Amino acid sequence: QVQLVESGGGYVQPGESLRLSCAASGRIVSVIDKGWYRQAPGKRRELVADISGDGNTNYIDSVKGRFAISGDSAKNTVYLQMNNLKPEDTAVYSCNFHVLIDSDGTTWHGWGQGTQVTVSS
Repeated sequence: QVQLVESGGGYVQPGESLRLSCAASGRIVSVIDKGWYRQAPGKRRELVADISGDGNTNYIDSVKGRFAISGDSAKNTVYLQMNNLKPEDTAVYSCNFHVLIDSDGTTWHGWGQGTQVTVSS
């Protein structure tokens, strides 16, 4: 029904930047919300940032002022601009979309394949 494809992870040094992208395709009537999660080794997955269909954003405290989430409605894509990266940002980052797939109110909720972000000197 809906496919998510992520790109943009990599290996960077502290203080550098990366931009993650996640494109949704398939049967999408509208996007309810979308966001980015991450999971570091030995830790639980956590929400990093999300953005609602009307553009409201939410961030965890540890990334406020460094990360920015944005979306392209025409392309059903969500981005995560990550600046001033720190070693503690090292994790697998996964996008998440919650979308309306039918006018009868049927929704779909799913995950991207995950992309590794490693921050190390």
